[in-house]
Amino acid sequence: MNTPTHLIMAAALFAKPEQRKVTAAALLGGFIPDFSLYFMFFWHQFVLETPTTTIFRDIYYTDYWQQIFAVDNSFVIWAVLLGGAIWLRNKWMIALTGAAFIHLIFDFPLHVDDARAHFWPFTMWKFESPVSYWDSNHHGNIVSVLEILLVCVMLGVLWRRFETLFPRVVIAIAAVITVVPFVLFNLILGLGQ
Repeated sequence: MNTPTHLIMAAALFAKPEQRKVTAAALLGGFIPDFSLYFMFFWHQFVLETPTTTIFRDIYYTDYWQQIFAVDNSFVIWAVLLGGAIWLRNKWMIALTGAAFIHLIFDFPLHVDDARAHFWPFTMWKFESPVSYWDSNHHGNIVSVLEILLVCVMLGVLWRRFETLFPRVVIAIAAVITVVPFVLFNLILGLGQ
């Protein structure tokens, strides 16, 4: 799934209007499994001036990058951390680790050749799904429609939960960032036909 979807999902599942620390932890947890990708991409793109195609066709698949992805996308690590958070009954830790774990659950069945080793440190095996969240050769066009519908539902949940102005402005911005490009892209290219 796309990173903004993970953030919206994390907020819909864990954010609480009266608990800013829990809400912030949920958003952070929704982002952490993708952090290394963004960091390494920006480092290569803007510091090393590596062409984008080289990053995503070659460097992404190197053992070095895959090892890093294995750590921050490990079901094992996040399950242990979530279990500890639940045992401690710490709300913000539950939100952070729960959001990260949910991130992995939704990523696991939606990556083909770009899959990650979700069971590190026990194995570097990757589940290469027949379904992709982005690749139309692997049903990405269908998954993207389902993803945007899920986003709309989650944004509706957040809109009802957060009644004050600032959160609703943030929710509206999230809707514009995620829903509008999808709709425009499909209208311009006629992908819905």
